[in-house]
Amino acid sequence: MKPRNLAILLTTGLAFTATACGGDSGSDAGGDVTITVACQPAKTAPKQRKAWDDDVATFEKAHPGVKVKSTDQQPCFDPKTFAAKLAGGQMETVFMVPVTNYADVIAKKQAKDITASTGLVKNYGDIKQDVRDMVTKDGKVYGVPNVSYSVGLVYNRALFEKAGLDPDNPPKTWDEVRTAAKKIAGLGDGYTGYGEYGGGNTGGWHFAQALFSRGGEMVSGGKAAFDSPEGKAVLQTLHDMRWKDDSTGSKLLIGWESLMQQMAAGKTGMMLGAPDVVTDVVQKFQGKPEDYGITGIPDGKASLTGGEAYMVNPKASAAQTKAALEWIDFEFNTPGKGRFDFGRGKLNGEAVGVPNNDYMGDSPTGKKIAEDRKASAVLPVANYEPYVDTSAGVEAKLEPEKAQELYAVLDVAMSAVLTRENADIDKLLSDASTKANAILAKS
Repeated sequence: MKPRNLAILLTTGLAFTATACGGDSGSDAGGDVTITVACQPAKTAPKQRKAWDDDVATFEKAHPGVKVKSTDQQPCFDPKTFAAKLAGGQMETVFMVPVTNYADVIAKKQAKDITASTGLVKNYGDIKQDVRDMVTKDGKVYGVPNVSYSVGLVYNRALFEKAGLDPDNPPKTWDEVRTAAKKIAGLGDGYTGYGEYGGGNTGGWHFAQALFSRGGEMVSGGKAAFDSPEGKAVLQTLHDMRWKDDSTGSKLLIGWESLMQQMAAGKTGMMLGAPDVVTDVVQKFQGKPEDYGITGIPDGKASLTGGEAYMVNPKASAAQTKAALEWIDFEFNTPGKGRFDFGRGKLNGEAVGVPNNDYMGDSPTGKKIAEDRKASAVLPVANYEPYVDTSAGVEAKLEPEKAQELYAVLDVAMSAVLTRENADIDKLLSDASTKANAILAKS
């Protein structure tokens, strides 16, 4: 799960009727079908919210008899309430699920089998096969993926130039990252060559990213596998950058926003992140658009992948299921419409141009989306070509089982090497492995 989704905003107090929650009849008194749909933008994003509401009106006009009720819980996925909402039957007809929860939701039969109805999502066949496989079990389909990403290296091109580095030739290995970070930190007080987290589960999350890039594994055979040469290399490199090179800064960063803010301030050279980090740095934290680029993950053995899918409440009637899939098709999977109306996004001041979603790949739909995004881009798309050129050839790795609990355990090791020069890396990994195995044993 991506921590960027954990910002807590306002939640509406919408009361769900039996129909809205996917009741058996699927009809109102007048014979119309009503569905509830998650992920309406919050009131604090008025332009995006209006665009959504306009889409609802357009959809309803094109589908007479269908009524769409939106919920603006932000984030759409809140791990604190998600399981209880599902178990209590209060989930929307159409709800968003992050990739880390696909298997659990499907196993508990909390999403509807939509195998016979995927044709209602006209471009379903254009979604990459490996992405579709993630929502398929025993030949049955339980969701429509709409986001897929992999992690790369986000960097500040302006700082590269200032430090005498070539922004068009960003680091390809961790050794090169370390060298570049030292030069950027050498620019003077306040400059950080490489930004990293040490808590809030984000430290462990980034540990996994760096581990995969080196060819390591988080879990193997149901047991922790990160107490390995690759795991030691993650911590040793970070320790040496902090205490030998003085290139990571001295402030321990906890939580997703802290590093985003630091990147946007223009004095941090590099960090691990998916392409949407660039969007957030520019759009949410007012970084200079021309300053940021992204390239493939260092060493490139593998990259953490993630994503989201929309699923349908298992209580949904046949009529509701049809309306739900037609909504998913319209709002999330059609070029030029809904979230892919890049022209509208540009007018609304959105940071259009980052290649932050590759779930359609090189299919006709994928190519059309990429063309439309480029045509309406307000960001310098050339800055992201190193990522586009390299990421497709990198093996994608899913987050491990019990990911958030394992990340919390590994926060301790990440924090230790960033705050204690005499940190015992072997012991840190051994202790973390013991705790992780206890967690995994309860699965």
